[in-house]
This record gives sequence, structure tokens and C-alpha cells, in this order.
Amino acid sequence: MRRGPLLLLVSALFILFVCDFGSAYASGSSRSIMSNKPSVVCTTTVLSSVVADLASDLVSIDVISSPAVCPAHYDVRPSDVEAFRSADLILAHGFEPWVDELKKASGSEAPIVRIRGAWNDPKALRQIYIKVSEALRDNLGINVSDRLSRALMGIDSLESWLKRVSEENHFEGKPVVCMLFQKEFVSSLGFRIVAVYGPPEKVSAKQYEAVIKNGTAYHAILVIDNVQSGTDLGRKIASEIGAVEVALTNFPQTAPHLNNMTQVMKWNVQRIIDALKNAELMAEVSSLKGQIETWRTAVIATLIAAALEAIIIAALLMRIRRQ
Repeated sequence: MRRGPLLLLVSALFILFVCDFGSAYASGSSRSIMSNKPSVVCTTTVLSSVVADLASDLVSIDVISSPAVCPAHYDVRPSDVEAFRSADLILAHGFEPWVDELKKASGSEAPIVRIRGAWNDPKALRQIYIKVSEALRDNLGINVSDRLSRALMGIDSLESWLKRVSEENHFEGKPVVCMLFQKEFVSSLGFRIVAVYGPPEKVSAKQYEAVIKNGTAYHAILVIDNVQSGTDLGRKIASEIGAVEVALTNFPQTAPHLNNMTQVMKWNVQRIIDALKNAELMAEVSSLKGQIETWRTAVIATLIAAALEAIIIAALLMRIRRQ
């Protein structure tokens, strides 16, 4: 009778011990696995998307700035300091003014690799992928050569698609006004850029007048804006020169399904195509308004002439009757 309760107590304690040990082991194992995965901190979604394409299962990825704003104007948060502190590698473009301050504040010993250069046309994007792959190899010992080859093939395919779409939609030579940060991409599509404007806060009255003058003189049909720089200025320019404003994005994750720059470029091109259709419609409406105004003027002139003729005839009849 005494041994029964004792055995039950021993069994219960054993089960609790096993469960606690298993739980602790699982938790420790999970932390170990996570700690064995290098942390790559990227300043933008451009860089984080490239890392994800090349090594999403080999590293953990943190991104600092929101894709909705220009990284140069990003306001850092306390969580960014912690992200830098735990980083094994930090990737930046080189124009972010807050990177060195974050590194100093965090005490991070992670190397900062600056992936310089544009990224919003196929030729430039290839170099970004190559530079990121080299950073992963040189700093973390991760070889992603096979995935890099596949990514570069995807960019080659994108370039062919962009060329075909440009030809089908007759982009070549069409006059446009363009925001500076979209110039490379728009130029690669074959458009004729007749005026360029920089970030709104840096555009002087003289520069603005020059943009309006050139946009009007060369009959620009589009004003191609940059989402991250704000779109008020582009809309104002479009209104003044009689063009259609269209805002493109320079960063992934600003709209659903925009996971990398190849998808961003396709999305941007579709927005341009839609804007061109709107521009054509606007031109047709303007032409119809002109024709209506011409007809209206002609009708009024005819009515005036008829009225004058009637007055003259009436005057002649009155004169004849007096005689």
C-alpha cells in the first residue's frame, strides 16, 4: 500500500523532469540555430531584397528604413540601434547620413559594406547583385554563386522584356520631364528626357522656370515622378505644361507583390503605359475641345453674317419703299 503512492510520486517527478528538460533543450536548440544564422542588416529594401534572393535561408535579414521614404531623410529609431548591435554584416548604399552614427551608438563591430551605384535599371541592378554576393562571401563565408547566376539570368530576361515592351508601346523618343532619381530607368526605356528636376526641397525658382520652359517647348507628354521624394511638385509641373503626372517607386515593398527590383521595374513600366494612355486620351479630348471651339466660332460667325445680311436686306427694302 505504501509503495503504490511512492511509485506514482516518483513517476510524476520523472515525467516533469523529462518535460522540463525537453522544453529547455528545444528552446536552447532554437536559440542556437538562430544564433548560428548570421544577421545581415540592410539600410533599404533594395539591399534586403537582394540578400533575400541570394541567401534568404542562410542568413537572418533586418531592414532599417521604410521603403515609403527616401533613406536620406529617414529618422532612426531605438530598435535600429539594437539591430546594428546584433548584426554580423551591415549593408548600406553609401548616401545614408545616419549609418555611422547608428554604428557608433550601437557599439557594433560588424563590418559596413557600402554597395554603391544606381539600381533601377537592369545594367545597374546586375552590379548590385554581384557586389552583395561578394559581401556575403568575403565577410560571412557564404558562397551564393549558383543563386547569383540564376538571379542574373532573371535580370537578363527582364532586360529583354523591357526592350520588347518599349518597342510595342513606342517609348522611343517620346518627350518627358523626369525626376532625377528616375532618370536612369526612364532613359533606359528610350524616352527623350527634355527636363530633369531634383528633390523638391532643392529645386529653386529659377530651376523650376527652366523645367516649365523646356517641358512646354518640347511638348512633354509625361512628368515622371519619384514616390519617395514626394509628388506635389511633379503634379504642379504637369498641370502647368499640360502633361500627365505618373509616380514610380525606387524601392521594393511599396506595393503588394513588389518583392525585388525586377518586379518593381515591371510595375513601373505598367504605370508608364497607363499614363501614356491617359495622355493620349487627354490629347484627344483637347483636340475635340479645339474642334468644338472652331465649330462654335464658325457657327457664331455664320449667325452674325446672316444677321448682318438680314439687316442690310431690311434696310434696302425700306429704302426702296420710300422711293
